Amino acid sequence: MADRVSASITIGGTLPASQLPAFAEAIANEGLSTEWDGEPFALGDLPEGEPLALMAHEVAWGRFEGLEAFCIAHGLFFARWSGAYACQWGAERTVFTGSGEPQSYAADEDDYILMGRCTAERLGSYAAIIAHFDAADFAVPPLVITPEREEASNG
Repeated sequence: MADRVSASITIGGTLPASQLPAFAEAIANEGLSTEWDGEPFALGDLPEGEPLALMAHEVAWGRFEGLEAFCIAHGLFFARWSGAYACQWGAERTVFTGSGEPQSYAADEDDYILMGRCTAERLGSYAAIIAHFDAADFAVPPLVITPEREEASNG
């Protein structure tokens, strides 16, 4: 049985309209809502001009594995917070900036980024420490659904 904690994810970037059904399915598979203890997500909940914020309690290992994989495959940005599980792992924020690998940062139960002495020493300078905090505080852009472009005919 999986260890479960509360978690939230904010998603942004550009998604083709043809991918909406798969995106909605990935969200539904995670049991997410736009409010804590709210109704399950529906496509009508998509925001205009801002990122999509989703959340749930009782999230296995504090990760939305299927949804995060969808976001990575489609270049969608996200920032996920997950709470700590006593004696197993601490709270964290994971950030994906649209390419590369998601990066994880130690956080507290209020989603404030934390840093221990060993991390500060590894980073080596005040500027590097501030850059670490800046990277963790990545501002997720709005989620934009784009219509499909018609294929140009060669004629």
